[in-house]
Amino acid sequence: MSQSIDDFAALLRSTKHSAAHLELRDVYDIGNETEGFRAWRDGHRLDPGDRARWWRPWLDLVQEVTGQGVSLRRARVVSEPPSEYIRYEHSFTFTNVVAGEDVRWLPRRESSDLLLPGNDFWLFDDRLLQFNVFDGEGRWTSTEQTDDPAVVNACATAFETVWKRAVPHAEYHI
Repeated sequence: MSQSIDDFAALLRSTKHSAAHLELRDVYDIGNETEGFRAWRDGHRLDPGDRARWWRPWLDLVQEVTGQGVSLRRARVVSEPPSEYIRYEHSFTFTNVVAGEDVRWLPRRESSDLLLPGNDFWLFDDRLLQFNVFDGEGRWTSTEQTDDPAVVNACATAFETVWKRAVPHAEYHI
């Protein structure tokens, strides 16, 4: 299943209580060398005071949804030492937090005894699960959704276990 940014935004806007995102990869499509990633490599860092240059329209959507009372949590399971991409991602995660997301990081070595799904996912209101499937280079390939209670429960349990162990963004230093 393919999904547009607008479709995802509509799905997130339809969320009433909570959205949880579990990220399990160390690389997400840096093969395209985005402008932001190139600038980061050259030493540029986002300025906390210059919100206009932050990641739009995502952060606007986060502010909108969390402003309506929806809890938005993101947990990242990462290898240490972190990949170049994770260091880049960590450098701007403060913008996600300012926009209203609660973000935590779990070193992969601390997840060895956990049963985790094979793909990143979003869980909406503990009822709808959306897997984001990537290829080996970190390129998104497809989106798969399910409301199967057994799968939803297994992923919700995995997320909560990661969340309890993970380090809040402000305390996780790379």
